[in-house]
Amino acid sequence: MSTKTQRYCFALDLKDDPDLIAQYKQFHQPDKVWPEITESIRQSGITNMDIFLTGNRLFMIMEVNENFSFELMEKINKQNPRADEWEELMWKFQQALPWGNPNEKWVLMEQIFSLSDTN
Repeated sequence: MSTKTQRYCFALDLKDDPDLIAQYKQFHQPDKVWPEITESIRQSGITNMDIFLTGNRLFMIMEVNENFSFELMEKINKQNPRADEWEELMWKFQQALPWGNPNEKWVLMEQIFSLSDTN
């Protein structure tokens, strides 16, 4: 029996600086992301994560399994000293969206359309 994949989508802006954007893209190449980070991501129940870029706007899609929760993800990240290091480094490139909460990076997006809901 297959289970439906839960998906979350987020947005975040990078600082509008071509050099910083190029560096950010480099950090996200498969061989450049720190293994401790990808391990934490997987341990929290995230089965797939894709990040897309247009201009300086990022869009992230997370697919998660039934074990995932934002609380579990936070707990796992707190147990990983490299997670704080990574987040601090990434903040050099990122800027909060104006409608996000204070100190909130990735803002959860509201789904407003799904083709599967139409006839």
